[in-house]
Amino acid sequence: MSKKRPSVGERAKVFAAGLIGGKHRGRRIIALAAAITVPAMAAEGEWASFGPQKPETALIQAVEAMPFEQPGQSFPGSAFYFLEDAPRADYAAAETDMALFDISGTGDTDAAELVAANNAGPAARAFRSLGGGLDKARALQCMTKAIYYEAASEATAGQRAVAQVVLNRVSHPSYPNSVCGVVFQGSERKTGCQFSFTCDGSLNRKASSGAWARAQSVAQQALSGSVYRPVGLATHYHTIWIHPYWAPSLDHIGTIGAHRFYKWKGSAGKPAAFRAAYSGREPLASPKARAASADTTATDIADPIALAKAYEDARLKAVAESKTATPRAPAPKYSAQIEERGGDQIFQADNLPESGGVKEEYRNSGRWINEPK
Repeated sequence: MSKKRPSVGERAKVFAAGLIGGKHRGRRIIALAAAITVPAMAAEGEWASFGPQKPETALIQAVEAMPFEQPGQSFPGSAFYFLEDAPRADYAAAETDMALFDISGTGDTDAAELVAANNAGPAARAFRSLGGGLDKARALQCMTKAIYYEAASEATAGQRAVAQVVLNRVSHPSYPNSVCGVVFQGSERKTGCQFSFTCDGSLNRKASSGAWARAQSVAQQALSGSVYRPVGLATHYHTIWIHPYWAPSLDHIGTIGAHRFYKWKGSAGKPAAFRAAYSGREPLASPKARAASADTTATDIADPIALAKAYEDARLKAVAESKTATPRAPAPKYSAQIEERGGDQIFQADNLPESGGVKEEYRNSGRWINEPK
């Protein structure tokens, strides 16, 4: 009968027992360490030398300041606009108009709306959506971006106020007659864009999904005809931390959230001025291509004082021309037979002979009296 060979586990136990006990235990342990160490050290070139290590150049990257860390590109609290998805416990509260941003600390958004409404004057007309599906999708995208990047941290009242300013501009002849045209006006310039987020790099930051959904909901309501009356016909606003030079030249309506809202004085701010028709054709929902000549050509589109003057000059010119023009009654409707012969044109007497015309055979009649032969 053959002897059974010990298993690997049994041989390991015997080997370990020999190391632990026995007469030459110390030398056995040294031999084992050498057997493990020598092959590893023999792989020359695979072990880096000890001492200071040179950094890998591929891992070195220039640290670039984020927009809200750069001078002139931020205001207190602006870091919120550059955050990626972050859980917010107060989104549900925001839907009930509890202020996410409240400068007074009271949370009384209704009071601010009431004060603004008392100074706003007439409300704007409800926006009427036109165009195809692509145009409507672009309008929603542009409006959502304006609301998010301008008022993401504010209560619903502050976001609705921003949306109403965009729509007020759409219906004023001093601005483009499309939502995306208004939002991205001047975005091809380094300075002078109407909404700073369109040209300061803010759009490069990923939006928070929760705040974006809330802004999109407000945008959808505005584009569906909802009118925010507390800001009336306001066309301008600025944050509470700055005081632009043009503020005293406009009528201050009130402060809602982090913005102060203004309307034009004079004819430019009256309801009759807000009659421009919405085109229904929306350009791309993104900034325009940067043009080298954009910063040095055309008038300053960001100056509300210049825009008000230009509007008033155009209005006075149109009034003067209407007074000098000869009024003409509209052409009546004719039958198909008359229209085939030329319609109203055949009754305008444009082809009659001159009023002093005399036939050739009678041209010398009576001449003999003045010139007798």
